[in-house]
Amino acid sequence: MIEDDGYFGENIAATYDTSAADMFRPDVVDPAVALLAELAGDGPALELGIGTGRIALPLAGRGVPVHGIDMSRAMVDRLRAKPGGSAIDVTIGDFATARVEKTFSVAYLVFNTLMNLTTQDDQVDCFRNVAAHLAPGGCFVVEVMVPELRKLPAGQSAVPFHISDTRWAFDTYDLATQAMSSNYVTIADGRAEHWSIPFRYVWPAELDLMARLAGLRLRDRWENWTREPFTSESGKHVSVWEKPFD
Repeated sequence: MIEDDGYFGENIAATYDTSAADMFRPDVVDPAVALLAELAGDGPALELGIGTGRIALPLAGRGVPVHGIDMSRAMVDRLRAKPGGSAIDVTIGDFATARVEKTFSVAYLVFNTLMNLTTQDDQVDCFRNVAAHLAPGGCFVVEVMVPELRKLPAGQSAVPFHISDTRWAFDTYDLATQAMSSNYVTIADGRAEHWSIPFRYVWPAELDLMARLAGLRLRDRWENWTREPFTSESGKHVSVWEKPFD
């Protein structure tokens, strides 16, 4: 059920940091923060989908002023409760359209958050919104998966990614619409609870066209934050588009 906080209401925010604990490890966070700080230089950064501050807080700790946009007040409340969280300005709203009255050296979307926009039009609007916030020479950075369609045998639409005695998780794909969803089934006290969140998967070349429509151009694409080369075997990519000076 969609709440005012979107799909990340209080029930998700309360356990988000624990459920995504692997993404909070220093070996995951530090390379991302280092690259974003390098791109920000002396300027401010805009995080779309700032959530509980996994990237924003350590980036701010390096002296980069960070402003966030997020629909979920529950997630932002968790950010506010952390050391340094109250010093980060956050605009509550849809990051495809919400505006901040300033310009930024870098804007970024991490951990597949771009796919939370479930239509192509919304994803295009996001690129345009970011372009309007960037100063000339500024960069838009996106970390997102490469669709795992090669894991789908003929006639199958689901890809499991976690199976244990108490929790099952799987993605479903619709190849005709590029709609997908992540589904979680948790077993507790003999009862099963199901939670699902919709996404729209998107290809790197499609993102490049969205960037072009927004007046941005591809600057770099890597497999990860440590700048390993992006190849046909890469499961995700970190892409950087730049706003020209002219």
